[in-house]
Amino acid sequence: MTDQVENFARGLRPRLLTEEGLAAALADLVRRGGVPVELDVAQTRLPPAIEAAAYFVCAEALANIGKHAPSPRAKIEVAQTRAGLIVTVTDDGEGGASFDAGSGLRGLADRIEALGGRFTLTSPPGEGTTVRAELPARGP
Repeated sequence: MTDQVENFARGLRPRLLTEEGLAAALADLVRRGGVPVELDVAQTRLPPAIEAAAYFVCAEALANIGKHAPSPRAKIEVAQTRAGLIVTVTDDGEGGASFDAGSGLRGLADRIEALGGRFTLTSPPGEGTTVRAELPARGP
């Protein structure tokens, strides 16, 4: 997953995301990662900025799970609504994640909000973590 993490850090979109869409790119991300992940992704194409934001939410959340959850298992759900996409990444780790722990989650929240969306983090100690992004069908 090293190449993907480096690309993520540079904000580069994976080629598969551009060519085949979010579902294919997330399936590839999950396949290459070291964390067991249940994946449920809507197959619809949306504007590139929205798909990229959804992808980066999942990539950052999986990177954090790999680093901080002792026996990681995760679930990624990407559901389409009339208003756009809802991206939810949950894990069974120890919880306790916060915006103060590093710049990754804060940067994601800023990116989602810049697109007119909403980003939430729920991570009570001892109960795992849920990252949720609500993205509009079209960017601002």
